[in-house]
Amino acid sequence: MQLLADYFPLLLFFIAFKWQGIYVATAVAIVASVVQIAWLRWKRGRVAPVHWLSLAIIVVFGGATLILHNEVFIKWKPTVLYGLFGSILAVGRLGFGRNLISYVMQGIALPATVWTRVTWSWVAFFAFMALLNSYVAFNYSTDTWVNFKVWGGIGLFLAFALAQGLFLSRHLVEEPR
Repeated sequence: MQLLADYFPLLLFFIAFKWQGIYVATAVAIVASVVQIAWLRWKRGRVAPVHWLSLAIIVVFGGATLILHNEVFIKWKPTVLYGLFGSILAVGRLGFGRNLISYVMQGIALPATVWTRVTWSWVAFFAFMALLNSYVAFNYSTDTWVNFKVWGGIGLFLAFALAQGLFLSRHLVEEPR
């Protein structure tokens, strides 16, 4: 259910794009993101910072797309979001000595060196996704970019998360009872 909640705006964006094009899809994604925040707030009582950040970026870049009637802004949105996620993790590690990914994955006990490797692997993954989005967005048709953004992006995230899960399973530390 959480996966559906996380990808709700993206899936509605895809459906709206196939039905009415990029501008309607962008407006739908903005509205769906607002609804997502409201639903998370109602259901959990709080909203994770990642969802607030995503909402801010879709409103800014989606809003620029709609106001200026230029799809280039919505194509930049994933690149900026991935770049921010990677930068936050890198700054947390380098600037504050924190492995912020460990806060996201609360309840998993790992040695500090493993958390560092996990953090840097996510930083590298986000950088890869940012570059890949830029490449597809500006070298292929909007239709190809939308298909990549939805199906390629979800697929790559799931594959990476699975690989991370396999890696983490080898390093889990039993906590004393």
